[in-house]
Amino acid sequence: MAILSWLAEQRIQEAMRSGEFANLPGHGKPLELEDLSGVPEDLRMSYKIMKNAGLVPEEVSLRAECVTLEKLLVACHNSGNGDTEERKTLESKLSLKRLRLQVLLQERGIESTAAYTDYGEKLRQRLTGMEE
Repeated sequence: MAILSWLAEQRIQEAMRSGEFANLPGHGKPLELEDLSGVPEDLRMSYKIMKNAGLVPEEVSLRAECVTLEKLLVACHNSGNGDTEERKTLESKLSLKRLRLQVLLQERGIESTAAYTDYGEKLRQRLTGMEE
């Protein structure tokens, strides 16, 4: 294995000397590293792959939908128009989303891990716009 590492390093050094890395996009700019410290280690790679593919885990989309429904309920209460039918519909949808989220987290067995709880709190803060 050491020979392959050495060979790869030699080729990289050779490419650097010949200037093959000189005009790459982002050259000379700092890397934008993602903070995945709040994501459990065994989930990091799968989350990263899903994010790069433009997908989000179902629990994240459910949380986002819950936040949206909560905001709609607040707006419905604040509008004062007294549309109880719309409010009941929103409350019903919110209850179903929360129930699905709870079941999903229990199935995956991740709702009780400390890292996931911290990550969930950070997601909640970001989605509700109450970041630190």
